[in-house]
Amino acid sequence: MSGVSESTAAASTTAPNIRVSGFTRVLIAVYGILAIAATGRSFYQIATKFEVAPVAYTLSAVAAVIYILATVALVAPGRAWFRVAVVAIGIELLGVLVVGVISIAQPELFPADTVWSQFGRGYGFVPLVLPVLGLWSLARTAKAARA
Repeated sequence: MSGVSESTAAASTTAPNIRVSGFTRVLIAVYGILAIAATGRSFYQIATKFEVAPVAYTLSAVAAVIYILATVALVAPGRAWFRVAVVAIGIELLGVLVVGVISIAQPELFPADTVWSQFGRGYGFVPLVLPVLGLWSLARTAKAARA
């Protein structure tokens, strides 16, 4: 079977193929870029000035982990990874909304910005739009897999 195991071939035919369009490939690339940016930002913040805003910098690290997980889950084949992508992106959306509202309503709680502060203003609001597009893309993929 040309170097592909039968179980891998079976898994790829029964699981939703998340990478079905150019749009989803762009989405994966944006997630990857955001994962790198958020990881670098949080690493620098935690390493150099953690005591200034420990909650904000910890939230940036959490965002980085979620972006990495979402990127991997969007690329990896199989139903389990599809579910991981849905959960990770759902948590991302919830995080952006909660941190966004709190950072506007009570800015004193965030003496420094996080990736999700003010709905991702520091990143051009990409953190707000990305999970909506991600969940939409996953729903579209699931619908196509059922058809």
